[in-house]
Amino acid sequence: MLENATRNQYYPVIYTGVSTGLRQAELLGLRWRDIDLDMSSISVSQVLYKRCGVCTFKEPKTSRSSRRVAMTPKLALFLKDYKREREILNLELGRPLSLDDLVFANIDGKPIDPCTLTHNFARIVKRAGLGNVRFHDLRHTFASLMLSRGAKPKVISEALGHSSVAFTMDVYSHIIEGMQEEAMALLDEVLPSGVPQNYNADLTRLLGDLASDANVAQG
Repeated sequence: MLENATRNQYYPVIYTGVSTGLRQAELLGLRWRDIDLDMSSISVSQVLYKRCGVCTFKEPKTSRSSRRVAMTPKLALFLKDYKREREILNLELGRPLSLDDLVFANIDGKPIDPCTLTHNFARIVKRAGLGNVRFHDLRHTFASLMLSRGAKPKVISEALGHSSVAFTMDVYSHIIEGMQEEAMALLDEVLPSGVPQNYNADLTRLLGDLASDANVAQG
């Protein structure tokens, strides 16, 4: 999918989406002031929604949705290069890039229409032979990859902005169940082998001792 999106104008937002697990509305609401390239983190402080044909910025719905998300070193490097390209483009257009400018925007700096992004993404995944994969599935891909690499559910839940760890565990229970065999294999490497014992002989001796004690008590 990423290979098919490389030359697409929406590649930056797609790559960032699968690298962070951010929702589409959160990605489209990011400003450069929300990107800390030195600390490799992203602050989610506003989202972009489209209602009745009008794009509107709003605060995240819940306190957990307003969060700080760590970036991979690869994503931080990519966004640093991407920002440099946007700065050059803006200078050519006669308006320097500011911290309040959107990270992912049209050439004129205006917000990307969520519907346009959704339609373009659908064409990309179709060319990649992935069927009915949605933009939101980038979020699931992020969580699945994190779980498969051994990330703690609490860390993933905080990155996704879920209401609770229990909710995260419930949504991705099918992945966690599939990892049980791997976890048991790791446990098997740590624990020693069991030592066989003659449990039948021990049980016979125990029953005999109990019978003797009972006879003594009756006497």
